[in-house]
Amino acid sequence: MYYPDELIEEIRAKNDIVDVISGYVRLQKKGSSHFGLCPFHNEKSPSFSVSRTKQMYYCFGCGAGGNVITFLMEYENYTFQEAVQELARRAGVELPKMEYSKEAREKASLKSTLLEINKAAAQYFYVQLKSPPGRTAYDYLKGRGLSEETIKAFGLGYSNKYSDDLYRYLRGKGYKEDMIRQAGLISTDEKHGAYDKFWNRVMFPIMDANSRVIGFGGRVMGDAKPKYLNSPETLIFDKSRNLYGLHRARSSRKPYFLLCEGYMDVISMHQAGFTNAVASLGTAFTAGHASLIKRYVQEVYLVYDSDEAGTKAALRATPILKEAGISAKVIRMEPYKDPDEFIKNLGAGEFEKRIGGARNGFMFGLEVLEKDYQMDSPEGKTAFFQEAARRLTRFEDELERDNYIEAVAKAYQVSAQSLQKLVTKEAVRTGMAKPVSRPKVAGGKKEEKEDGRKTAQKVLLTWMIDDARVFQLVRGIVTPEDFTESLYEAVARMLYGQYEDGNLNPARILNHFQEEGEHREVASLFHTRIRELTTGQEKERALKETIWRVKENSIDVRLKGLHPTDMAGLQRLTNEKRNLPEIEKLHISFD
Repeated sequence: MYYPDELIEEIRAKNDIVDVISGYVRLQKKGSSHFGLCPFHNEKSPSFSVSRTKQMYYCFGCGAGGNVITFLMEYENYTFQEAVQELARRAGVELPKMEYSKEAREKASLKSTLLEINKAAAQYFYVQLKSPPGRTAYDYLKGRGLSEETIKAFGLGYSNKYSDDLYRYLRGKGYKEDMIRQAGLISTDEKHGAYDKFWNRVMFPIMDANSRVIGFGGRVMGDAKPKYLNSPETLIFDKSRNLYGLHRARSSRKPYFLLCEGYMDVISMHQAGFTNAVASLGTAFTAGHASLIKRYVQEVYLVYDSDEAGTKAALRATPILKEAGISAKVIRMEPYKDPDEFIKNLGAGEFEKRIGGARNGFMFGLEVLEKDYQMDSPEGKTAFFQEAARRLTRFEDELERDNYIEAVAKAYQVSAQSLQKLVTKEAVRTGMAKPVSRPKVAGGKKEEKEDGRKTAQKVLLTWMIDDARVFQLVRGIVTPEDFTESLYEAVARMLYGQYEDGNLNPARILNHFQEEGEHREVASLFHTRIRELTTGQEKERALKETIWRVKENSIDVRLKGLHPTDMAGLQRLTNEKRNLPEIEKLHISFD
């Protein structure tokens, strides 16, 4: 499904990127660009650049970048189509009906119907909560200290005692039984026919990041089991890739999330002013959850129950977060069981203090580990440090590992040098230590790393975008095929085409990519840092070196892919390599 390229470009062009982003980020003009604090990661010094000339943004801190469409995709968690639709609304552009394949049309129609059904169900549950049959559920929520404003904000509701009540309501709205079943709201068997999945429960609508109802959680109002019941997996609901409360937490713009265990924890924390609280949906924390969190923050505070189950959950979540590149800290609720109880008894101010005193995830793990060893005996203490050393070997970065060794040594009053030796010994014993690999030397020259070659290609593309004189010089030497990364080549082809047409427009190139990751990578091709060069002679020298690297790499890649019998190709590439010194004769004036 797609909108025509010309229409996408019209919409993009009518939404000046500086004007749009200024609505989200405070920008200050510096030179030809505008700078501000990046909304995608926590920083103190502005590294977020927005260029009115390029109609692109780029963060030199975290690598986020793209055009105005990309920005809405990242900031609002929109799909490409949703971002285009929002910008069209903003610019007053009327959109035609999107063109779909038959399969895409059917899937989009089904998804839209399921979202409609869930929305209707949420509205029905909310009305039921305020009706006489919902009095018990309403009193339960008020008894938990929730205000009317909070109940409304989270759309809390009630499913009454009749087991086909919602089913009959939705059928009366015209929805087919099969659609209601696919929404996860009913079950069917031969004896009872169709009956509601949820009945006699307080209902918690589960919303995605864009505030669309995708499922439900229900807490029973009696002794029935299970106490909590969640919607099953559906086309629109994946428990491992959604978080309860995210639709509100994402707009808090705090640099961290408070990760809780349950719905009530999230709700009570939001009511207390901690609007960056989220929770996983009746399932263990997963890599999918971590990936979703990383879109918004780089740090997470785990606010799990203080019992054994909560401790184990925190220990499981910590390495998952670390693997995703997210810093994890643990907040403990003692003497209370969970944040809901803690805040009710001690207040938001005391909870804020607990946030300030949160424990590093790794150090918290060692504190829990301590309980398994007799620390007052030499044998027990030695065994503890051996296990601690084994865990320290998991830090691949040497500086990070050394910092943790120092922290552990200080916390447990042992010699950092002795602990370092134990970590090294443990790494060798478990096979985690690897010999240092040294670059091979050929002809007295160290072999160039592959990423260095990629960097040269990115630098050249950035240079060609920034300076038309560079393109005019390069076009006769370097072709799009010389960019050996497939994405780089595709971008180079479009860039060359724009120059040939006399209409340089880097932001338009991004319209050809719909994935957020591709937008970031393409944006980086236009914003690669070029080392500070003061004189025209230095710039000329650097440009020649860059062209040489790109061209030499291209020849080497093509030689490796050459068929052994292709003698003509071999001769052509040999001649190209022989002509590389001609690059030294190029001249361009940067003065």
